[in-house]
Amino acid sequence: MALEQRLNRLKMEHLQASLGSLCEHASKQDLNYREFLEQALVQEWGGRHQKGLESRLKQARLPWIKTLEQFDFSFQPSIDHKIVRDLAGLGFVERGENVVLLGPPGVGKTHLAVALAVKAAEAGHRVLFMTLGWSAR
Repeated sequence: MALEQRLNRLKMEHLQASLGSLCEHASKQDLNYREFLEQALVQEWGGRHQKGLESRLKQARLPWIKTLEQFDFSFQPSIDHKIVRDLAGLGFVERGENVVLLGPPGVGKTHLAVALAVKAAEAGHRVLFMTLGWSAR
């Protein structure tokens, strides 16, 4: 059985796609078998992780992609950096807790919610973005 068939059966599509360049790199860098295997597995794992992240972000139905690093805390100085950093650690996910962001329009709630969702998706968690319509009568 050919190497490509074995990789296909093992569902190692990312490694299969980059095998030629990996072999060339290993030859040029004079890698030993262990180093080559490590790079090959890193390539496969990276591809799987990226594909999973893209899938989780698509399923999350985020209105856009934003990160915490893009959030301008100077625009909204009333937001506590320590609380945001704590939320970014995703401890609330591990504890099965919810996070609710309340406030008037235009203060950055959606940006922070999206950024936390992206952070959770990067960590391998499934996320779903929802807004809650509410009106005072």
